[in-house]
Amino acid sequence: MALLRQPAFRRLWAGQAVTQFGTQISILALPLTALTTLNASAFEVSAVQAVQVAPYLLIGLPAGAWVDRMPRKPVLITADLVRALVLLTVPVSHVLGVLTLAQLYVVGLTIGAATVFFDIAYQSYLPDILPAEDLAEGNSQLELARSGALVGGHAAGGWLIGLLRGPVALCVDIVSFLFSAVMVWRIPGRTRPPDPAARTGQLPCQDIIQGLKFVRHHRLLAPITITSCLTNLSYAMVSALLVTYATRQLGFSPARIGLVMALSSAGMVGGALASRRAARRIGTGPTIVAASLLCGAGPLLLPVAGYASPHALLVDALLVGGLLIQAVGVVVLNVNQVSVRQAVTPRPLMGRMNATVRFVSWGALPVGALLGGALAQVVGLHSAMWLSALVGAPVFLGLALSDVRRVGADGVTRSEEPGTFAAVGRPRTPR
Repeated sequence: MALLRQPAFRRLWAGQAVTQFGTQISILALPLTALTTLNASAFEVSAVQAVQVAPYLLIGLPAGAWVDRMPRKPVLITADLVRALVLLTVPVSHVLGVLTLAQLYVVGLTIGAATVFFDIAYQSYLPDILPAEDLAEGNSQLELARSGALVGGHAAGGWLIGLLRGPVALCVDIVSFLFSAVMVWRIPGRTRPPDPAARTGQLPCQDIIQGLKFVRHHRLLAPITITSCLTNLSYAMVSALLVTYATRQLGFSPARIGLVMALSSAGMVGGALASRRAARRIGTGPTIVAASLLCGAGPLLLPVAGYASPHALLVDALLVGGLLIQAVGVVVLNVNQVSVRQAVTPRPLMGRMNATVRFVSWGALPVGALLGGALAQVVGLHSAMWLSALVGAPVFLGLALSDVRRVGADGVTRSEEPGTFAAVGRPRTPR
């Protein structure tokens, strides 16, 4: 927790913790608003979730080139303010009685576009405020804050949605975006300008191609990116169906869905706490491979719950267990692979690297969400859940058969080959 004594990191950490809490309410509230308030179909609910991540596929690559040319702190603040303002239109429209499904699509798409810029700038900003040797610990602390927010956010989200209805409960997320903007604005020090190397005079399309080539030909980044893409495809298929599956197939109330998701989110807290310890004990590479295996194994328990529907406790245990296993894998995987990505990438390429990885991996999310919804329409919810879970089960093999499995325990500083990892964080200052 020593990093929290640094004012810059502490404020970034606090803003993310509160924002993630509010976002968990929106994750439940938006699809439940479409499902209950607007009586949407399973495919339409999936589409609400798909449009929120579609901008990673639509503008992810040029966003990375733009972020590399702009100071990152103003990008973070602007993205938070845009998300708060756009989300505010949903409860206002609901109160006025004019809320439509089309508006939810527009709101989700706009918030998703702002989130693309925020996420790329955010992961590129961390090496500006932390030395290279602290990046893994910083990512672990941020994941721990995110995980704790998920536990409280899911539980509070289900309760608030039941009490206030979905659209009004979104006000909590609006406040969280405003809080994050204030925290980032209060990070001490002058705004760091982009690296001079990022201003080469070349066209944005040339910047994009440079980022694509860097990731494509890197012996660690390429397999990490491909595996993340396939993992996210399965994750999105399952997630797009989960609320509808729990509501219509298993008969869950919003409060019960929130409680199940809150309990399963405890796995994220455990994963954040264990991620660096596991890497030090068995190595960063084996940890990444094992975490990818958990990501694919957990969702297989979700469709099994459909056979246990007469036994409420067993259904809850299967859902919580499956989501918990997946949550542990996701957090351990994220902490270690993001730290590796940040460590191997020169600072002038940081935004484009993040954008390329997000374009490929997060670009699979809208495809997966729509595919999951389409499967439900064709084969039914239960069969669609099985197919969606099975897609991610063998994905870990891509990492197990690559050089990623040999990354050392202190992967953010070195690997088997000298010079593979570069120190890209700011220089360490005396404490």
